[in-house]
Amino acid sequence: MSSKSRNKSLIFKFLSIFSVVRFYNILIIVLAQYLTSIFILSDNKILEVIFDYNLFIIIFCSSVSIASGYIINNFYDEEKDLINKPVKYKIDEVVKSSTKLNFYFILNFVVVIVSSFISIKAVLFFSVYIFFLWLYSHKLKRLLFIGNLFYSILTITPFFAILLYYRNIDFIIVAYALFLFFILLLKDFTKDLKNLKGDFTQNYQTIPVVFGENFSKSVIVLTSLINLILIGNLSVNFSEGYMIIYYVISALAILVFIVKLFQSNSNSDYLILHNVLRFIIGLGVISISLLGLQ
Repeated sequence: MSSKSRNKSLIFKFLSIFSVVRFYNILIIVLAQYLTSIFILSDNKILEVIFDYNLFIIIFCSSVSIASGYIINNFYDEEKDLINKPVKYKIDEVVKSSTKLNFYFILNFVVVIVSSFISIKAVLFFSVYIFFLWLYSHKLKRLLFIGNLFYSILTITPFFAILLYYRNIDFIIVAYALFLFFILLLKDFTKDLKNLKGDFTQNYQTIPVVFGENFSKSVIVLTSLINLILIGNLSVNFSEGYMIIYYVISALAILVFIVKLFQSNSNSDYLILHNVLRFIIGLGVISISLLGLQ
């Protein structure tokens, strides 16, 4: 094989790994953890938080755990992704399944070793987290509603790691966590509509598969209304800095989401709805910095 061909092959493998572990999602979580630490949890100065050694290890272990979770999820979802995401599947399959599994075990080993630099409690926390990420991919995500519930729980779990580190649990933290949980739940319900064909073929017991699209839309509307109520609570009771701007944009986006939902009946429509919710989550992460503006 020529040097040019080898370089091309390495580029494709890098892109494949990038796709499998979803680095963009991990970067969003890292940013959210640091911004939460700086503007909500810690009383220290910004540079002190950024250069906090223990916080860095917690966020590093969270990121690597999530990356390994994406890998094992990709491993179990290969046949479903072939139906729902044919383009992504072709990118992901550049790296062999055996290589992905080896990478998965290496990442988990790294998490256990690095977390031991903090304490045995950190090792136990991340070991349990890794186990449930595997259990979710292997079994739980196929179960009716349980899969959606655990998706939301496992996504917000890294934030509990930094909560335990700072030992700072206030009402504002609970309010934000509750909103994040339900917006993630809404996102996963919508994703189930988008992935209906593959889920049905692979016998995933999602709400659209078991009860149909119309019932699923009713559940999504109910969850959307819960999110609007939670946004109202945040606006009235926890409108610090310029966060009200985010609350207004999120409420309007959810209202547009609900209207668009009733007009949607194709995979491309559901993809747009899914991206609206991703926008709300991404904007929410960036908006945490607004808490520092008065």
